[in-house]
Amino acid sequence: MSNRMFQGIIHQTKEAIDRTVGIVDESLTVIACSDLGRVGENSVLNGDQFAEVSAFVLNGYTYVPFGSRPHHEYVLFVEGTDENAARYAALLSVSLTNIKQFYDEKFDRSNFVKNVILDNILPGDIYLKARELRFNNDVCRVVLLIRILSRTEVSAFDVVQNLFPDKAKDFVININESDIALVKEIRSGTDPKDLEKLACSIVDTLGSEFYTQATVGIGTAVENIKELASSFKEAQVALEVGKVFDNERTIIRYDHLGVARLIYQLPTTLCEMFLREVFKRGSIESLDQETLFTIQKFFENNLNVSETSRKLFVHRNTLVYRLEKIKRLTGLDLREFDDAIVFKFALMVKKYLSANPVKY
Repeated sequence: MSNRMFQGIIHQTKEAIDRTVGIVDESLTVIACSDLGRVGENSVLNGDQFAEVSAFVLNGYTYVPFGSRPHHEYVLFVEGTDENAARYAALLSVSLTNIKQFYDEKFDRSNFVKNVILDNILPGDIYLKARELRFNNDVCRVVLLIRILSRTEVSAFDVVQNLFPDKAKDFVININESDIALVKEIRSGTDPKDLEKLACSIVDTLGSEFYTQATVGIGTAVENIKELASSFKEAQVALEVGKVFDNERTIIRYDHLGVARLIYQLPTTLCEMFLREVFKRGSIESLDQETLFTIQKFFENNLNVSETSRKLFVHRNTLVYRLEKIKRLTGLDLREFDDAIVFKFALMVKKYLSANPVKY
């Protein structure tokens, strides 16, 4: 919210309340005060006091935090520690909270973008609100969803905000305790690999400089503000699918999910039925880690026996023996393209079921 708006409101209270009244923001700076000489000075407060749930007294002033919960953005102060000071502070905090909420809903672009990606605004109202905010509708944007896996004392949200300071084009939005959405304006036709590099730089900065582990899901680029919600949902799906099928990757693009996206949308009961029909009971469970590693390398080398044996540092006949063993156990010959497809699909289904066990 604009500091000028706060100053205007506080100035109007000066005649009604014959006491010094002011507001401190999260930088611990006085941003508005009935005593203009105090605007810009450092407050005696500390950051923890913004989390207070009720009024408190300090150095002859009554303070009341206000704004969003659980961590307020502002603290109101009124000169005095008597009942009248507490009453003035309570009344002003309620008024300022409501004014801030109205201001944010009407003028704050970040709040507007957040409502769009979370589907909290009617489709018919999007263009009206965009016009009211003078928001550019027809530019190319993409949503990157940053999921924080390990926490430190550093605020990941603040770090990401500092990485993208242009608030007219890029919007950093707190979704919940672990997820931060970055709505990034890009040039039309931007190479998706450039988006991966951007995501890598975010993960690297959080990890190397602030010891915060994170993964990033990347939605597809959209040309219209209405489609931002779709890009956000795609980024969410990318993170969820990546967590199941490729948890070693930190950057997951929605358009690179392939068949994993299809499997993730299947009912678990249907997947269980597929495994029972394709394999003999217990055959997949009977494969040890060495065999599964051999299968993985065989797929990575495009079913090429010679190349796979070279990469595994085993004799070609040893690999053939292992493949024959797999055929005896499962009934599928991985050297046959159709059988290889079924087996690859089955392994992915098995991973999916392990992450989402069937409930009876």
